[in-house]
Amino acid sequence: MTKPHFIALVGTNADFSYNRILLQFMSRTFTEQAEIEVREIADIPLFNENQMKNPPVSVTALSAAIDAADGVIIASPEYDHAIPAALKSVLEWLSSATHPFKNKPVMVVGTSYGVQGTVRAQTNLRQVLDAPGVQACVLPGNEFMLPTVKDKFDQQGQLVDDRSVSFLGQCLENFVQFAAIKPVSVSA
Repeated sequence: MTKPHFIALVGTNADFSYNRILLQFMSRTFTEQAEIEVREIADIPLFNENQMKNPPVSVTALSAAIDAADGVIIASPEYDHAIPAALKSVLEWLSSATHPFKNKPVMVVGTSYGVQGTVRAQTNLRQVLDAPGVQACVLPGNEFMLPTVKDKFDQQGQLVDDRSVSFLGQCLENFVQFAAIKPVSVSA
């Protein structure tokens, strides 16, 4: 069996993000389970309905990468109890101009400075991913939310909390199995 190829979206356009560090860690650490390609969203402009018939190249390139992948991992911070506006805008492009998420397996992860991890952002993201036009197949029951993140990574970007590494690895293994069954969205 060949390793699955996953696109890992950094769910923010910020220059510094622990969510980027988390995805880079996953890409380096879990090479036996999957090929994880970390992709940025910073070059994707704000969604503009007037450009849906001719979307920017950055949108079509990301859409093609997602379409070709076996699944998508999205790492999102939490801003005001929701996903960042930059990520929401990307999802609007990818549910209007193109539709690469339809029936695509998706894993949601996140890190946060606070003690609740990214619980509200992940709930918000799952709602968006289930919307008509998106229709992603989100991995159920595997919610990786890394709280108090400043204490969890060393200077080299290594996750130093062994329990978190173990749980993250188990969530990823569950995602590999989930993606292999080729789930189908049941949303309208």
